[in-house]
Amino acid sequence: MSISAAAADTSPKTTAGLRHVSIFGSTGSVGVSTLDLIAGAPDKFSVDVLTANENVSLLAEQARQFSAGLAVIADESKYAELKSSLAGSGIEVAAGRDALIAAAGRKVDWVMLAIVGAAGLAPALAAVRTGSIIAIANKEALVCSGDLVLGDAKKYGATLLPVDSEHNAIFQVLDFDQIDTVERLILTASGGPFLDFTLDQMKSVTREQALAHPNWDMGAKISIDSATMMNKGLEYIEAVRLFPVSPEKIDILVHPQSVIHSMVEYRDGSVLAQMGAPDMRTPISYTLGWPERHSFPAERLDLAKTGSLTFLEPDLLRFPAIRLAREALFAGKSAPTTLNASNEVAVHGFLTGAIGFLDIAAVVEECLNRAQVVDLSSIEDIFECDRQSRELARTVMASI
Repeated sequence: MSISAAAADTSPKTTAGLRHVSIFGSTGSVGVSTLDLIAGAPDKFSVDVLTANENVSLLAEQARQFSAGLAVIADESKYAELKSSLAGSGIEVAAGRDALIAAAGRKVDWVMLAIVGAAGLAPALAAVRTGSIIAIANKEALVCSGDLVLGDAKKYGATLLPVDSEHNAIFQVLDFDQIDTVERLILTASGGPFLDFTLDQMKSVTREQALAHPNWDMGAKISIDSATMMNKGLEYIEAVRLFPVSPEKIDILVHPQSVIHSMVEYRDGSVLAQMGAPDMRTPISYTLGWPERHSFPAERLDLAKTGSLTFLEPDLLRFPAIRLAREALFAGKSAPTTLNASNEVAVHGFLTGAIGFLDIAAVVEECLNRAQVVDLSSIEDIFECDRQSRELARTVMASI
């Protein structure tokens, strides 16, 4: 049950000259970067909803700074603390899963979906059904339920804009009107902090080493996914969902400098690349202003300072997560949901010291081997598969 769940408001929020926005996951790295950009353009944006998982102090600070209409904390036990923090502000307060879903059903112009993991699925579906512009930074929602999300987006007239730097890059350079001329989509990967580590070295890496990404400032879960390269596996599945090309036409290339964010190769030999400094504010700013480009004070790319750009094939022996994601995609049905759920459990296990770094991919592979592949025809089916997969992952971890 939710506490003080806000009722869905389907009437459009419009004020002359302002784009009304809601940010789900406002205290995470993507949410903070989004608000940083909005703070620099107060004459362009008005904040309606801000949500967080459990960081009450930052959520309350953000809500006051941006005069949000509603602040929602997912952890119901934090409701009283949030309400006290926002007392006298006039900002509506709510808590719990149902409150998140209701808040996502409020009609605004633009929604940032940056809740990490499968927890973002239900809010994503609710937001899509408002027909708004949806900036989607939650790749797991598309991995687990791509058909549902994309089907509802088409049905309700929502516009999905990818926020991940790789998919945002492809979105910018892909000619959707001549999709038959596309030879390949090339997703680039930094390789993470262990690009040059041997398997023996990777056996003993610490939590702190895995969290120290060489280029990007991200949250804990995404940082670990980058270190295992599971993030690239999930992004591969996401690319298949988002772009009308066959899976065989999507490749992954390691690019340690993180300057070229992805590329599209056409049949005439042309390769179009979107480039920029490794700063998430750049793809976020693109989605904030879309279809226009606004002037935001993001870091500018200096190629002379960067020097050389290098590229490598991914090593699937040291980074089996990419292979596992491809296998899950081609298995179809419930396999991608099992992949995502077991990975989330394994990453949490590593972060809490229950398993080693290489055990993350091993747990995921064992879960994929043991789990039945079944049809998922509803969100209830997806949630049940997610639940069973998490239980299986915990069982597998306990045997390590």
